[in-house]
Amino acid sequence: MNASWDDLRVYLAVAREETLSGAGRGLKMDAATVGRRIARLEQALGQTLFAKSPQGYALTDTGARLLPHAEAAEQAMSLAGEAVQGQSEGLSGQIRIGAPDGCANFLLPQVCAAISDANPDLEVQIVALPRVVNLSRREADMAIAVSPPTAGRLMVQKVTDYKLHLAAARSYLRGHPEIESLADLKGHRIIGYIPDMIFDKELDYLAELGVPEPSLCSNSVSVQFNWLRHGAGIGIVHDFALPFGPRLRRVLHDQVSLTRSFYLVRHADDRRLERMNRFAEALAEGMRSELARLEDEVAS
Repeated sequence: MNASWDDLRVYLAVAREETLSGAGRGLKMDAATVGRRIARLEQALGQTLFAKSPQGYALTDTGARLLPHAEAAEQAMSLAGEAVQGQSEGLSGQIRIGAPDGCANFLLPQVCAAISDANPDLEVQIVALPRVVNLSRREADMAIAVSPPTAGRLMVQKVTDYKLHLAAARSYLRGHPEIESLADLKGHRIIGYIPDMIFDKELDYLAELGVPEPSLCSNSVSVQFNWLRHGAGIGIVHDFALPFGPRLRRVLHDQVSLTRSFYLVRHADDRRLERMNRFAEALAEGMRSELARLEDEVAS
């Protein structure tokens, strides 16, 4: 087989993004160059690696057989880079984290800012997605999840538990009937997820509580939070987000309390990368510390 690592790097990007333009963005190449590189690789191998269609590039059977070998080469190159550079005092390079948008908006920014302050040569990217992050397609180097995945070659570490409560703006509560039990919520406007876009059963809070379906819905926690801040209704809020909405107050907090967990998910092969191990440790510790600080603000 006559293929360089540089060729395989382009092949992996197209395999993961399934389009030339998507691969080009990650590689910092234009789509035409990516297409030429793929054509050159296929010519060198004498095999067709991708089936091209208006919808994009899909791996052929031959292309799929190449994938684990190309990923092994990618891992070897990462290990070689670490061996050459040695373990320095600080972290450097780029690390991308995928996370559900509640965690990505209210918890990770301050945690990652602190890690960046301690590691000036490190570039941290946070990808906020209202769905499960696909690590096998390298959408991110690691991901925060609310349920531990059960499939794939992954490392899963429970980071911490967190709490959620019903909440509403003081302005909303002043202008609407008093809430003394869950049954009283029938007379209130409920804010929550779009029911058919709930991507993890752990997020189906309202169904678990037997609360009426929401009339203001979004797949984004941030949109729901801003509706609550502006007095549009009542909904479930992470306790760690409440300090960012000082006009919000918890409702029925002595009757209704939900506990969920965050998990840090990584590629199994990355356990050998000291750089990733050190970052994962700092991220998990930072999340635990910041979450405790924010929840303490709510309790005090």
